[in-house]
Amino acid sequence: MTPQEVHDHKMRWRQDAWPVRLHSDLDWKGKDWCRKHLERWQWSMTSWTDVYEHTFLFEYQADANAFKDQFGQYANQTK
Repeated sequence: MTPQEVHDHKMRWRQDAWPVRLHSDLDWKGKDWCRKHLERWQWSMTSWTDVYEHTFLFEYQADANAFKDQFGQYANQTK
C-alpha cells in the first residue's frame, strides 16, 4: 500500500476501532509489538490520551486482545 492508501484505509476503520490504553513508559514496546505482528494499516497510536497513557487503536478485536494480553497489567489500567 502507498502511504496515501494506508491513510485512507485507517480513516475508514478508526471510528469503530478497538482501543487499548498502554502506560506511556511502554510506548516503544507497544509500537515494536505492532510492527512485528501486524501490518501498518491495521493499527494506530495516539499519544498522551491521558496522564502517563497512550492509546493504541486496532482494526480487529483479535489484534486488540492479543496486544492487551501481551502487556497485561500495563494495558487498560484502572484509574
